[in-house]
Amino acid sequence: MRERMPTVVSTDVVCLGESMVTFLPSQAGRLADVPSFERAIGGAESNVACALAGSGHSVRWVSRVGADGFGDHLVETIAARGVDIGFVGRDPRRPTGIYFRTEGERPTTLDATGDSGGAAEVVYYRAGSAASAMSPQTVDLGTVDDADVLHVTGITAALSEECLELMRVLTGPRPDRPLVSFDVNYRVGLWDRAEADAAPGPGVLLELARGCDVVFAGEDEAAAAWGVTGGPESLRERLPEPAVLVVKQGGEGATAFVRGDEGGDGEAADTVHFEPALRIDVAGAVGAGDGFAAGFLSATLRGLPLAERLRHGHLTAAAALTVPGDLAEPPSREVADRLVALDDEDWRALHLGPGWNTGKADPS
Repeated sequence: MRERMPTVVSTDVVCLGESMVTFLPSQAGRLADVPSFERAIGGAESNVACALAGSGHSVRWVSRVGADGFGDHLVETIAARGVDIGFVGRDPRRPTGIYFRTEGERPTTLDATGDSGGAAEVVYYRAGSAASAMSPQTVDLGTVDDADVLHVTGITAALSEECLELMRVLTGPRPDRPLVSFDVNYRVGLWDRAEADAAPGPGVLLELARGCDVVFAGEDEAAAAWGVTGGPESLRERLPEPAVLVVKQGGEGATAFVRGDEGGDGEAADTVHFEPALRIDVAGAVGAGDGFAAGFLSATLRGLPLAERLRHGHLTAAAALTVPGDLAEPPSREVADRLVALDDEDWRALHLGPGWNTGKADPS
């Protein structure tokens, strides 16, 4: 049964997916050796929602959380960022998800013992969470369709069979569907567990991506999830359907493929553009992908050219990388537009460190 929700009002972007309370380590090292943690929040879709709201867009977050203190913390924190949380369901029978992590990048591969090869340890306590109960029966499509853009990620598909069913509906054809943005966001730990439970493996992410309009995928996760190697062109060959495909290439930059008839029947040739990444003094190695998606989508909503969309993506990713947690204040539109307008030489010379996006330090 669907819960009673407020009247739906049109919005720029809807972000749908699970957010969790995250515990950040007080020191580097194994989880077994960390003596204490600082509470924060984490969730790919809510990260994007907060960054887009900070960039001046109207944004709605659609999800479910438990009727518990962690759920209160999530909705209050996200609402304080200017995001509409009126369509977040509260579940009295299921808890809000939480997770613990160490410093470093999230792994894309694990060996037979579950070791991540030196990447960050990430331990989820989200099985049976309130968000894992999202389904076509608990989420009113009216709350997501009355928007210019719907942003989702592959994380949701791994949470439960009900969530996968919802994702298939959201990314499938239907009348008056908004532009659907999909970040692959492959999480090896989630899909390993899903496969063990006889649920579809990460190949289902390829199926979902093919139904979307804008797709974000990292070279590393495309190789890990689908065995796609050979560079951005190889991934485009595997994913010809989306009107826009953005391939993130780590510290090198990002390549975007935009069909000549963007939003059309897929017959026109692609426009292809590469934009180099920036030099960054990294304070925290998470949230960059979410920031990139938010910056790119913000520039897309503003109708900016492809090169500028990629640069806005890099700048919002840089904002995430120069703070220790997942959430970061995006650069003001004035600052971002000024940096995006730099010529190629000056763009490549930029060096960003903590505080650059809040006016506490000047970009150099």
